[in-house]
Amino acid sequence: MTNQDKPTQPQLANIDTYRFTSSFTKRTMKAWGKRDRERYGRSPWTPLGKPLRDCKIALISTAAIALKTDTPFDQQGERDNPWWGDPTFRRLPASATAENATVYHLHINTDFAHENLNTVLPLASLHELAAQGFVGQVAETHYSFMGYILEPEKELLSETTPAIIAGLQAEQVDGVVLVPV
Repeated sequence: MTNQDKPTQPQLANIDTYRFTSSFTKRTMKAWGKRDRERYGRSPWTPLGKPLRDCKIALISTAAIALKTDTPFDQQGERDNPWWGDPTFRRLPASATAENATVYHLHINTDFAHENLNTVLPLASLHELAAQGFVGQVAETHYSFMGYILEPEKELLSETTPAIIAGLQAEQVDGVVLVPV
């Protein structure tokens, strides 16, 4: 095969991450991204210490999901101040479904999540990956917090995140999948 016979690689264009967002949202997200890079530097990359097929995996969703028997996320605070999001978190069992959990986030359309929790917490997919041997096992506990938190350096980073990490470590979770909404 000559060089002329080889298929050419398509030229990759830059992806406009903000293509479908309003101009206000686009400006805000770009400003936050710049601020966070200046404040925190680059995100650290930590490779897995073992093959994914041997890892215990948990999900963390930003959809503000809670079991119906748990304390709900603070929607009144969010209604009173639309720029505020409840910085607390909830633990969810690997058996969570739309029948025993609900979504409290006011900044997203929750209709799909109320029909099928897997749209915001894909536990069924994670269980399927474990059954197929792609991941070692599904963690017993998964986590959710409200994703609309404009000042994460306050409670989210100082209290919520360390508490979630402690729970993951206690359960010997090897990796997490963040499910942003």
